[in-house]
Amino acid sequence: MQLSKSEEELMNILWKQKTAFMKDLLDAYEAPKPATTTIATLLKRMTDKGFIAYESQGRSRKYYPLVKKKDYFSKHVNGLIKNFFNDSATQFASFFTQETNLSKAELEELKKMIDTQIKKK
Repeated sequence: MQLSKSEEELMNILWKQKTAFMKDLLDAYEAPKPATTTIATLLKRMTDKGFIAYESQGRSRKYYPLVKKKDYFSKHVNGLIKNFFNDSATQFASFFTQETNLSKAELEELKKMIDTQIKKK
């Protein structure tokens, strides 16, 4: 299951804060801040989708993520590779390195990462 853009934005805030009350989440937004009801709706949807949960503390709720950012991102990237690059990581890597205007230093860093992974296998 995926998050909408608005839900992803809110999820990113929650991943950074690890746990947060409604006020904390609202404070993290830049002006113009979304309405409290909008955030409440997003939190409800994200809870229903199984991405977050909450603990009741008095009359407030303390929200926390159930899904790790790395896991969500990994699933997203793998879906992208499957759907847009014929399930070929090589095609994805080729597109990524050619179309993202990476500097020579960034390309060399990627090469080091790839070399490290090759040695591990």
